[in-house]
Amino acid sequence: MKLYQKIIMLLAMVLTLVGPMSTAFAADDASTSSQQTTTTSNNDELKKIKQKGTLVVGTSADYPPYEFTTKENGQTKIVGFEMEMAKQIAKDLGVKLVIKNMQFDSLLVALETGKVDVIISGMSPTAERKKSVAFSKIYYTGAPYLVINKADMAKYDAISDFKDKKVGAQNGSLFYDLIKTSMPDSQRKGLGKLSDLILSLQSHKIDGILMDEATAKAYIESNSSLSGFKTGIKLNASDTGTAIAYPKGATALGEAINKSIDKIQAKDLINKEFIPEASKYMESNTKQSTMLDYWKYFAKGVQYTLIITIIAAFFGVILGILLALMRLSDNKLFHMLSVIYIEFVRGTPLMVQVMFVYFGIGSIIQSLPAITAGIIAVALNSGAYVAEVFRSGIASIAAGQTEAARSLGLSKKQTFQYVVIPQAIKNIWPALGNEFISLIKESSIVSVIGVTELMFQTQQVQSATFKGVMPLFVTMCIYFVLTFSLSKVLNYFEGKMKHDN
Repeated sequence: MKLYQKIIMLLAMVLTLVGPMSTAFAADDASTSSQQTTTTSNNDELKKIKQKGTLVVGTSADYPPYEFTTKENGQTKIVGFEMEMAKQIAKDLGVKLVIKNMQFDSLLVALETGKVDVIISGMSPTAERKKSVAFSKIYYTGAPYLVINKADMAKYDAISDFKDKKVGAQNGSLFYDLIKTSMPDSQRKGLGKLSDLILSLQSHKIDGILMDEATAKAYIESNSSLSGFKTGIKLNASDTGTAIAYPKGATALGEAINKSIDKIQAKDLINKEFIPEASKYMESNTKQSTMLDYWKYFAKGVQYTLIITIIAAFFGVILGILLALMRLSDNKLFHMLSVIYIEFVRGTPLMVQVMFVYFGIGSIIQSLPAITAGIIAVALNSGAYVAEVFRSGIASIAAGQTEAARSLGLSKKQTFQYVVIPQAIKNIWPALGNEFISLIKESSIVSVIGVTELMFQTQQVQSATFKGVMPLFVTMCIYFVLTFSLSKVLNYFEGKMKHDN
């Protein structure tokens, strides 16, 4: 079968599927809504967990001693006293524990879309959160604490000293809201990771960080340049403490979780066993704090970055060529669909697209892995830009070239295949190379959904070592080596094309 015939058949298949797919999505949405209602009425969340044999726990592992990463036998491991609780709950339910690590402000979305079964991540049961999810009983309470640079101890010893000063907190956390209500004269700064906040504090981008007392003390003990103090901020009774979030209506699951919490509290396991165990890992992390000790983190990150980039580039080029041909087509429907897609994708942030694919489409296709969602989103995004690269390259070929080829007896297909495309590829190669290089860097965005690419692993090293700048410097060097190497390869082929002229 000829190339153009394959393209036409592929276009026909895509257009044929658009209608059924949209209908299917609508049906699935209705089905999902119906299933959620059934779940609430039949209360089968616990049964579902036991049937699949796993308890999927969502967490943000940058919150020592609650949850953080460590290195054990060369492997990344998520530890902390809440992870010990998660193990106990999974054991009581008779299922295997699976931990999904992602940004804190993505956890509630992950629970609501069924990507995780419960959230165990130092989360406070605020009234706002209770509108979306249910909570277990409180199992731990920590006072709000302000972390500052040790050099600023003389300047700050009360929250009143932070008038017109920048105070940071983790996005989506209780402490982020507390800055607004309890420190209204301060400037609020939110970031997704505590490690990023610590880095901002040390580089004097912010003046203090509001966080939980246990976490604050963990960072202070591990970093001699930091200090802090209790704020004296009074919490609402409903906001005080930490609890486990689970889907609304899943009362049987909530009761099972509460039974495990009762067992843990009856033996005082949090204070007697879980926190001391977490402290051992923290001490170990502090001792193993050279970047060389964490080379496997970076190696794994490079591996996933290259996988995402290569696969996304491959499908992005195929999609881009298809969209470019559709946009250049005389068929008004094909042209319109191509323009709508390209302009929409180019007009929305890649991060939003990644989260939409994972949480939006992922709520319909429950088994969609994070890395697959990331590759799909990056490929779909790249396809829109590649389409414009190909379109502009084809359009740059002078009309006289086509007319001369036709006058020599070449058919329209032959003219396009032997005259237009070879010249267009030489014109678009530099721009296409830039797109490939951009893909390597843009792949870092998929870290927001927990894909363990290079930027995600960098954040893990920051969390594990309590260092902010050095892991970033190592990562910058790695990205430079990757992009510089690819640039040299692309330049080699560009030179070959010019030589062939």
